[in-house]
Amino acid sequence: MSTRENWRKSSYSGGGDGNACVEIATHSTYIAIRDSKTPTGVTLAFPPGAFTAFLEALKSPPSIAR
Repeated sequence: MSTRENWRKSSYSGGGDGNACVEIATHSTYIAIRDSKTPTGVTLAFPPGAFTAFLEALKSPPSIAR
C-alpha cells in the first residue's frame, strides 16, 4: 500500500498544485485514504462497505445534540 503507483489524488483536489486533498488506494479487501501533504503519516483503511458508509456520513449535515 505504500508504493506510489497504488495511490491517486482525489478528483476534488482544487486548483493550483492540488496539495490540499486526499489520496486513495484501493485493494481487493480495503480502501485506504491519506492526506496528500503527509503521505507517510496516518492512513485510514476501510472495508468497501464501511468506506461507502463513511462517505455518506461526510455528505450528511451534522446533527445538533440536544
